[in-house]
Amino acid sequence: MDTIALLLTIVGALNWGLIALFQFDLVAWLGGGQDGLLSRVVYGLVALAGIWCITLLFRNKREALSE
Repeated sequence: MDTIALLLTIVGALNWGLIALFQFDLVAWLGGGQDGLLSRVVYGLVALAGIWCITLLFRNKREALSE
């Protein structure tokens, strides 16, 4: 689950980079526009992955403290 979340977060970060640098939304382009169902699913998955990755910050600290 961690790997999938990190991959989706990377996809989101790269997409935001493309938007910032070139004003090109790759997810919207592949998914039929920002309102397209596929695009909305990908945006939602990226958001959930970002939330999941927040737990990685705290999990690493807990593991280090228990050692």
